[in-house]
Parts: sequence; structure tokens; C-alpha cells
Amino acid sequence: MTEQSILDLIKGDPWMMNIITTASSLNLRDWMIGAGFVRNKVWNYLADIERRTVDTSDVDLIYFDPDGNNQISDEKLSIEMRNKTGIDWEIVNEFYTHTRDGLSPYVSTEDALSRWPETVTAIAVTLDAGEQLRLVAPYGIHDLVNFIVRKSPKFDGGNDRILERVSKKKWQEKWPMITLDI
Repeated sequence: MTEQSILDLIKGDPWMMNIITTASSLNLRDWMIGAGFVRNKVWNYLADIERRTVDTSDVDLIYFDPDGNNQISDEKLSIEMRNKTGIDWEIVNEFYTHTRDGLSPYVSTEDALSRWPETVTAIAVTLDAGEQLRLVAPYGIHDLVNFIVRKSPKFDGGNDRILERVSKKKWQEKWPMITLDI
């Protein structure tokens, strides 16, 4: 599987494209949707699991705007989008999140994405200026397409946090072919 085939898989899913178009309509700077939105779609496809929608509990929409929303405004926007679409949105301006996590400031959405816990989670999609779907994968797609869960090199947490996330999200129950490399 290539980056282009992942993009084609997403383009072929009307539900996902509706979410992406809805996200684009918010006119947030440097936005993308990551985490389970991409990961679970790819894993379901590779595991030959049919699902009408992506197997995710929320839509993680991140953006980077020094002049944009604060945490309270982002929470209000998330609730507004949840009420409007019936989907649990988590919308976060990555400009301020470093303070919440006690880290050095991020310089872009992609920089923030690169610090997410697992390499298979640090993958997102967005629409570029020409409205073309673009995959953002700071660590590539190798781990994703091979069901390898490993800690992102820039993640500031320990392996215990990764194990806790894998267990809590029941990844190995849903996709037994997952290999933990932590």
C-alpha cells in the first residue's frame, strides 16, 4: 500500500470525504484530521473488515493559528460541530497545546502531529490550497501498513503510556495482527 492508495481509499469513502469537506468549511489555518480517522480506515481495509464508517470514537481535527482560538473556544466549536453533525469532534489549536503538556512550543500543525504518541497515530489528511487531498505522515506509512505500533520519536511520554493506550482502545482485539515494538 502506498500513500496514493491510502488517499484513494479515503477519496472513495463518502462519509470520510464529507467530514473532510466539513472540516475545510471551518476555514481554520493549517488544519488536518488525524489519529484514528486515517489509521483505523487503513487497518480495517488491510484486515478486510467492512465498516460503513471509520471505526473511531471521534474526529481529531487539529490546526495551528497563533491568532486563533483558545482552549475554551475550541471546546465550544467542538460541541457546535458535534451538535451539527452527530459526530464527536475534538478540535484543537495546536498553537497552545504545548503549554498544557509542558513542552516546547510547536511551530506548525505537522510539528505537533509528529509529537503524537505512536507513529501510526501521527498520520493525518487535509486539503491543500488546490482542494486536493494530501496525506501528512511525519514518520511515513511503513508502520501503519504493517500493523506496527511503536512510540513516535518525538513523543515525550513513556512506553507505559503507549501500552495503556493500546489496551484502552482495544487495538489488539480489533486488529490481532498488530505488533508492538516498544
